[in-house]
Amino acid sequence: MTSTEPPPASGAREAHPDHLGHVIFITASAAMGGFLFGYDSSVINGAVEAIRDRYDIGSGTLAQVIAIALIGCAIGAATAGRIADRIGRIRCMQIAAVLFTISAVGSALPFALYDLAFWRIVGGFAIGMASVIGPAYIAEVSPPAYRGRLASFQQAAIVIGIAISQLVNYGILQIADGDQRGEIAGIEAWQWMLGVMVVPAVLYGLLSFAIPESPRFLISVGKVARAKEVLAEVEGTKIDLDARVAEIDRAMRREHKSTFKDLLGGRFAFLPIVWVGIGLSVFQQLVGINVAFYYSSTLWQSVGIDPTDSFFYSFTTSIVNIIGTVIAMVLVDRVGRRPLALVGSAGMAIALAVEAWAFSADLVDGKLPDTQGLVALIAAHVFVLFFALSWGVVVWVFLGEMFPNRIRAAALGVAASAQWIANWAITASFPSLADWNLSATYIIYTFFAVLSIPFVLLFVKETKGKALEEMG
Repeated sequence: MTSTEPPPASGAREAHPDHLGHVIFITASAAMGGFLFGYDSSVINGAVEAIRDRYDIGSGTLAQVIAIALIGCAIGAATAGRIADRIGRIRCMQIAAVLFTISAVGSALPFALYDLAFWRIVGGFAIGMASVIGPAYIAEVSPPAYRGRLASFQQAAIVIGIAISQLVNYGILQIADGDQRGEIAGIEAWQWMLGVMVVPAVLYGLLSFAIPESPRFLISVGKVARAKEVLAEVEGTKIDLDARVAEIDRAMRREHKSTFKDLLGGRFAFLPIVWVGIGLSVFQQLVGINVAFYYSSTLWQSVGIDPTDSFFYSFTTSIVNIIGTVIAMVLVDRVGRRPLALVGSAGMAIALAVEAWAFSADLVDGKLPDTQGLVALIAAHVFVLFFALSWGVVVWVFLGEMFPNRIRAAALGVAASAQWIANWAITASFPSLADWNLSATYIIYTFFAVLSIPFVLLFVKETKGKALEEMG
């Protein structure tokens, strides 16, 4: 699936749409997939210790149950483009909404540990689909003059989903008197945490019926009249619709349907640009960002913070995540992608190093000393802030823009899959690494944050202000 269409040569590229509010509604509706992506990814944070206790499992097994969803994510990301090209972007969203709903119900009412793991895979597949379909659809319906900012809606929705999941978890924990296994209406608190996702999943499905299909897909299946209607909705009525349709049609006819084989080049297997995309995806995860969202409650409890406070700090971290994302949305089209990435890498490296120092202190009565505890909390929030204002947003923007048209679909799928695999590696390894040496674990994350700086300087080219056809 090609994620964007060429900007019109007729001058509409800089034109303002007649109904920008409607375009924003369409974009926000599609970004609900990102909300569910964030919600489902983070909601498990509130259930980790309860799952460990209920099924009496060690850190290694627990990590596999938490991380197994990411295998589904990788598969969903790799296959979503092909599914969308066959049945359309909207149908793909609706499938994801159904899978999200089923996964939420199944995860909330598991009859065994393997059953919970299965439903997490199902939810992961839906997340993988949403991670590809959302940005691609938004890029295809966005007026070119607003594409960068509207593309940021996906990441904004993700971080809002993360924050809302933590707020819901915190509220449920309060109702259960601070006990993750406390019963509410005959169901344990952690089960309610996982089950509440039914509500946004159903909303996502309903919204998918209220937004138009991508004009690019409509043209590809011969529905030209409907494509013109959608183009008029999103790009304005002042453009020459016949010329615009012809332009998109010519671009699609010139495009080669990308396959995995197209990504190969020489003895290094992938083309250099594909390796850069994979590198961006992998570095985004190897700094350990999802430890903050999957395990933060467990992390803070492990250094002596009580469960209720640990859930509160998970929520405040999510709020900082939103603030950083808003900063990135404001700056991404002004200062460029590379500067944000470099600033973010430097800030993350410093914050992670400080966390490593704080966690190196010996626990006193099961708690970090007051000074190190305060420093660890502040550094954790600073780390999330620098990630959010940089790599959290710019990687998705880069991946949507950096690949040549002829390989964009396949390259985006490979890069997204690499991201999920790296995410799985970090998620699956953290509990065991933390049991081994928490400070050393953060030194590892610091190393990758530092290494990302020369990677960006040497291999990543700025895409700000360039037409997609200039990528090559």
